[in-house]
Amino acid sequence: MNYPTDQLLRYTFIDRDVRGELVQLSSSYQRMLLGHSYPAPVQRLLGELMAATSLLVATLKFEGHIAIQLQGDGPVNFIAVNGEHDQQLRGIARMRGELEPQQEDLRSLMGKAQLVITLTPTRGERYQGVVSGEGDSIAEIIEGYFTQSEQLHTRLWLYADGEHAAGMFLQVMPSAGLDLEGFQHLETLTDTITPAELFTLPGEEVLVRLYHEEQVELYPAQAVSFRCGCSRERTLEALASVPAAELQEILAAEGVITMTCEYCRTEYRFTPDDL
Repeated sequence: MNYPTDQLLRYTFIDRDVRGELVQLSSSYQRMLLGHSYPAPVQRLLGELMAATSLLVATLKFEGHIAIQLQGDGPVNFIAVNGEHDQQLRGIARMRGELEPQQEDLRSLMGKAQLVITLTPTRGERYQGVVSGEGDSIAEIIEGYFTQSEQLHTRLWLYADGEHAAGMFLQVMPSAGLDLEGFQHLETLTDTITPAELFTLPGEEVLVRLYHEEQVELYPAQAVSFRCGCSRERTLEALASVPAAELQEILAAEGVITMTCEYCRTEYRFTPDDL
């Protein structure tokens, strides 16, 4: 079966002053997981955060970078996805140890957590928002961020299964007043979507199924991709900050210095001549 893959759709409801987004990820999500031995619950969290990052990238009004991090004191102590304005994403999760069989939900995985969203425009001031990570899902936590930081009524739906990741987003237009009844109607419609439908149906078909009685304006699809950004040159620059005596000690013992990118798992090997 040919699954819909790696694209984001933006749309607006003409009569309701509400904007929406839908993202479907397959190959980019699988590439993010490649080379990592994450347990299934961690794969799911990373997929949900990847979908959320793509959705939030689409709301940016500038060229630049967004980083979304969840930091906690649980067995999964760090999970982050970084995105560029052109929908190039990368992500990573870090664990303190092995998971127990019952540790599958967000609270048991992350423990006491906080959400950090950092916006870095190509031009302009860097902005960072920090909110409590108390919530039963990544979607609920990010909704809380918008309520606290942006005062914009927002809903997210996030799903991932280790192979596919997908998400949907509804938000009141910044310049519009809150038509609560109208927004709740759209929420009710969107609540009927299933993960299987989001993973397998073309995005346009999903929107028709959900909102066939609404006036929806659909914008051109935007491709989403995994891109790490590491290189041999950047890795060598990082080694340049290590004291020469430490490098010489490693070379004396190993003959080469091996560096592995924590995002894409690419391995770089450096000889004494390289250094």
